[in-house]
Amino acid sequence: MNTVVPDTAIANVEKNGFLDIELDPSLDLFAEIEKLKKEKNAVLLAHYYQEPDIQDVADYIGDSLGLAQQAEKTSADMIVFAGVHFMAETAKILNPGKKVVIPDFKAGCSLSDSCPPPLFKKFKEQHPDHIVVSYINCSAGIKALSDVIVTSSNARVIVESFPKDQKIIFAPDKNLGAYINKVTGRNMLLWNGACMVHEIFSLEKITRLKTRHPKAKFIAHPECEEPVLRLADYIGSTTGLLKYTETDDAMEYIVATETGILHQMMKASPNKTFIPAPPTNNCACNDCPHMKLNTLEKLYLCMKYELPEINMEEELRLSALKPIKRMLEISSQAGL
Repeated sequence: MNTVVPDTAIANVEKNGFLDIELDPSLDLFAEIEKLKKEKNAVLLAHYYQEPDIQDVADYIGDSLGLAQQAEKTSADMIVFAGVHFMAETAKILNPGKKVVIPDFKAGCSLSDSCPPPLFKKFKEQHPDHIVVSYINCSAGIKALSDVIVTSSNARVIVESFPKDQKIIFAPDKNLGAYINKVTGRNMLLWNGACMVHEIFSLEKITRLKTRHPKAKFIAHPECEEPVLRLADYIGSTTGLLKYTETDDAMEYIVATETGILHQMMKASPNKTFIPAPPTNNCACNDCPHMKLNTLEKLYLCMKYELPEINMEEELRLSALKPIKRMLEISSQAGL
């Protein structure tokens, strides 16, 4: 049952992207969130890059592929998505009859923003003999212009499912696209987009860190730039990185991706040491500012008042649904 929202709070959602309501500081947010899940038959999906408190209260924690798979099969009435906007949008595309809410509507994505649909549409029209393979980190508008969606977990498998002579546009991440070109021997045409978090790693600082920790393995997400990837002992998706640290016999790892994943790595392997790869900035942090807009307080308010809500035009939803469904089908066939 929806709780009545104060008019001032609704105005704040429209202006700031989240419910700005003062909370009783003695409120046990963990207990209240669990109670709201039961009352509203809600499922809480969280990305690995969320703050530890949100990860600890989530029903499912995963990367983009896992989250999309969970969103597709959930029986919940309401999906609460602790991630960024395009992820919640994907959940709505897959579940038009369910309410999808997000703690902060302005939790965007630099990679998604780097590929505006009107510009990409013109680019696509210049290459009519190419199919479009798009990384899931994009807007519904880009998904609607795509033939199939991929994640870093399944990009190689999906690209290799097409004949070698098939011409492909890969959007929006040029670094992931270049990596997939390298491991598949393809020559996909790459859109010039990138993730701000994965492009700020300092090659010089990482090299110095490896010298100080000679026994540490360096692991990296394929959204990193190619010179950084050349140093890596292992390259993989967020889930791939986590699984690698669980099964590998090293005791130290330098991790080149958003720092949120270190929480799960430390929980899974408490006897191992995890060192975030240093970025070029002065604050020595490689947090995604968009992911970190979500907080436990915003999450609670979002669940209680069921705002901000994700909605979209049905025509756009249906156009974006086809390439997502194709991704899920190929992934299922490949056992991913």
